[in-house]
Amino acid sequence: MPRTKKKNGRGGQHGNVQPFSDEDASIETLSHCSSFSDATSVADEGGEASEDTAQEDFQYKLKGFIDSTVDKSAKTRQGALDGLKTAMATRILYEFISERRMTITDSIERCLKKGKGEEQRAAASLACLLCIQLGSGIESEEVLKTLKPIFKNILADGSANIQARQAVATSLGLCTLVAEDDILDVHATMECFENLFTRSYARADGTCPSISPQTSQLYTNALLSWALLLTICTASQLKDILRKYLPKLPKLLESEDVNMRIAAGETIALLFELARDMDADFEFDQWEELCDKLNALATDCNKHRAKTDKRKQRSVFRDVLKAVEEGDFQSETIRFGTERMTIDSWVRKRTYDAFREFVGSGMNYHLQANEFIRDVFELGPPILVDSATMKAMKISRFERHLHNSAAFKARTKARSKFRDKRVDVGEF
Repeated sequence: MPRTKKKNGRGGQHGNVQPFSDEDASIETLSHCSSFSDATSVADEGGEASEDTAQEDFQYKLKGFIDSTVDKSAKTRQGALDGLKTAMATRILYEFISERRMTITDSIERCLKKGKGEEQRAAASLACLLCIQLGSGIESEEVLKTLKPIFKNILADGSANIQARQAVATSLGLCTLVAEDDILDVHATMECFENLFTRSYARADGTCPSISPQTSQLYTNALLSWALLLTICTASQLKDILRKYLPKLPKLLESEDVNMRIAAGETIALLFELARDMDADFEFDQWEELCDKLNALATDCNKHRAKTDKRKQRSVFRDVLKAVEEGDFQSETIRFGTERMTIDSWVRKRTYDAFREFVGSGMNYHLQANEFIRDVFELGPPILVDSATMKAMKISRFERHLHNSAAFKARTKARSKFRDKRVDVGEF
């Protein structure tokens, strides 16, 4: 059945739309919750009017970016994609985006198919941010359904731009985590990643294949996305993966690329954690040999490696070694607003790192206000914060209004929409 485009007012002329300024990025604009006004934080009509004007200007700029994604100039398209990425990384825009989802998806599809390296990279990242904004559900499923075949074609095409392939390897992983509704399709996507990172395995004689730095980065991205999808595999799938891949993954520890070695170490730690969650007495036949390798990397003094690489590697592999030997994890506390979250497992670390890669400095804000991300990390609905606390945090009146608007709407919204389509609830 052919897809039909929504009418969303794209026909307006926006002229030369300027990129977001630092001032724009500092205003945490929550376009989907402007209907609720907090009498304490917004006391006068003049303040509300200025907020409405700012909101209108902001949406006008976004519409301009959407229009510019089909411009004849590659530079203009690139700027439009980057503008949309910045907006989605630093704001909650669910209603605005939902109304224009098909148009934005079509633009991403066009840029992936016809664009070159940097444009394809930006389009792949935008696809991920679009799914993060929409959350798990039919809307993000439709986005993934449209873009997944293109992603997989780029990933498998050895002649495609290497930067585009690197970006797709990362984006396909997170889009699948957010939007895929069939665990068998998750497994099929994981096989695409396996076809890449297994090419970095050391040979039987211990020598490593000759791989360019750019290609090694592609394989590393594929491994990290594969590890991300491990976190949503079923127990039966994990058992098969442990049997097939855990004995072979240590071959990646021989890689010349420090990023691949680190990704491999963290993936091994993640697999051990998942295995012990299923069976507290889990045993690995090559455990002693693996621990020796990990210990060597945790104390690496190889003179041929850069000091920064060795320092970074030793720090990570000390934690990986503890995970494999003792089942330990070095917890980290993330503070955002008045809340805090503990990264207390390899599963949570891999998931947090994956989201942070796309939203960047906006991660703390998404942890506060993005319902989907809060669901992922089991934080509950956004929290209402009283004005005194907000003032103590030195947050502007406008931002207090927006924050409480988001919390109010999230706490009162009917939960009729299924947030996770992986659960089969049947039809009536």
